[in-house]
Amino acid sequence: MRDQPTAARDQAHAAPAPEADTARLIADDKAYVWHPFTQMADWLADEPLVIAAGEGSYLIDTTGRRYLDGVSSLWVTIHGHRHPVLDAAVRAQLDRIAHSTLLGLANVPAIELARRLVALAPPGLTKVFYAENGASAVEIALKMAFQYWQHRGEPQRTRFLSLQGAYHGDTLGAVSVGGIDLFHARFRPLLFPVLHAPQPYCYRCPLGKTHPACELACAEALGDLLAAHASEVAAVIVEPLVQGAAGMITQPPGYLRRVRALCDHYGVLLIADEVATGFGRTGRLFACEHEGVAPDLLVLGKGITGGYLPLSAVLTTQAVYDAFLGDYTELKTFFHGHTYTGNQLCCAAALANLDLFAQEDTLGRLQPKIARLAKGLAPFRALAHVGEVRQRGFMVGIELVADRATRAPYPLEARVGQRVCRAARERGAILRPLGDVIVLMPPLCITEDELEHLLAITYASIVEVTEPC
Repeated sequence: MRDQPTAARDQAHAAPAPEADTARLIADDKAYVWHPFTQMADWLADEPLVIAAGEGSYLIDTTGRRYLDGVSSLWVTIHGHRHPVLDAAVRAQLDRIAHSTLLGLANVPAIELARRLVALAPPGLTKVFYAENGASAVEIALKMAFQYWQHRGEPQRTRFLSLQGAYHGDTLGAVSVGGIDLFHARFRPLLFPVLHAPQPYCYRCPLGKTHPACELACAEALGDLLAAHASEVAAVIVEPLVQGAAGMITQPPGYLRRVRALCDHYGVLLIADEVATGFGRTGRLFACEHEGVAPDLLVLGKGITGGYLPLSAVLTTQAVYDAFLGDYTELKTFFHGHTYTGNQLCCAAALANLDLFAQEDTLGRLQPKIARLAKGLAPFRALAHVGEVRQRGFMVGIELVADRATRAPYPLEARVGQRVCRAARERGAILRPLGDVIVLMPPLCITEDELEHLLAITYASIVEVTEPC
């Protein structure tokens, strides 16, 4: 079991790089690397942290210093870094073959993984199409939904409906169905038009209502859009239960179930983007399970390999799959693919990831840690500049505000979220904010002692930045 720290693990350190090597690495990084979602002018003026190793819930830099991985290396690490079972699975696959194309060939791990994903997924999902990252899988789902209706004789169904504040990736189709102006507005001339429903953001309700008295008015607004455009809409796409990149916006109970009912009523496909919420993040294997919802297309990524290798997948129904069957000359083929689709190393890691969920009772052992996390977050709500604390399972967003009474945000130039995460780094934890929302999404394997330490670091860092003496 990996859930209890051992003396050997606690004392283990990566062999630190010589000081000259660390300095050279930093210089080369600044000279050659362009980092994602990063203002490089700020990066060049700062002192980067260079990670050399990882172990359990910790990242280790080139000097040997250890940091709690408070965001699971961007929401992907499940069972911890350097888990022996995952390591062994990848090594064993290397002894067989690293990659062969899935175009015109099959391979053992891809077949086995598809069978097991179908067995675990919400009912009715029977087919698996692989890709390498979440955005690519979203593109696949959008194109499948679009082409499905072409084959069904309803070519007018060319539109998609998504939520304000949505994030589905950074390729152009995924950006089109996104709804975060900070990320997406600049690219609008390149995008296809999409219907946007109000996001279920109860703390800052776009409809000016209060839950639960609102009776899910945001879902009814989505229903109104469907009523007006049902014959044009190919699919509704949502992040189930939690809009991650929007600031860990947690949807009110019943919202997802209501969206499923509306899609059924108007005969529209439902795409559930579980790239961020899948594989235990909400406390169940898939977020859709909390409300008994089975989508028509389920998008998976991030934690699918336990955080080891890039893999994503779209699961869909027999009805969607059957619409693409026909004579070769009918050209009903789904003309889409990726070079590394169904890569053996990635699928081997994903199979080992699923093995660990069963062998280590990952979800069962997670439940007391979810409760401990909820208890540990309670003191944050008393801080003068914490507007709201949002939690669903092991997904947490702590929204910081300049004025709690008015909910006024901090000005952009204050960089409050960035400063809190920098203060946390100095205390030994890696966090990454979403604006002024501090995100906590630790590996599911984190121990309760480590979780306590992460909460203490986060609390102290928020106080340091928002309540200076």
